[in-house]
Amino acid sequence: MSTPVSWRMAADATRHCLTGCAIGEVLGMAIGTTAGWHDAATVALSVALAFLFGYALTLRKVLRGGLRLGAAIKVALAADTVSIAVMELVDNAVMLVVPGAMAAGLASGLFWASLAFSLLVAFLLTVPVNRWLIGRGLGHAVMHQHHHHA
Repeated sequence: MSTPVSWRMAADATRHCLTGCAIGEVLGMAIGTTAGWHDAATVALSVALAFLFGYALTLRKVLRGGLRLGAAIKVALAADTVSIAVMELVDNAVMLVVPGAMAAGLASGLFWASLAFSLLVAFLLTVPVNRWLIGRGLGHAVMHQHHHHA
């Protein structure tokens, strides 16, 4: 079943996802880059932290909406998993293909510009995914079923 979903609704859901992803991504990239880790370890940490922070933000909202922890975890997993996965795939791919971005270091404009660009590209490519999911009652639609102000 498909219901009409506005681009604005999809962009709002994606912006919510982007917040958690960006926190985790920036933190993971900063830690891995500062520690001089291999790209794979840095990306793995960034992805893990993006999921952690993305889920945490959703949990916070649905728990405030009155759900118990077990139910809230199920809602967070259903609401955010695909969106975060797409966003992380895209933004890490961009970081890996920008020459020198991963090795640039935190004091480098190249690092920060590449990271900002990667998150922008990830946002733009995840909006249509979220629009499709919400239109089918999936993704952020699951969260809204439980907490309409989330």
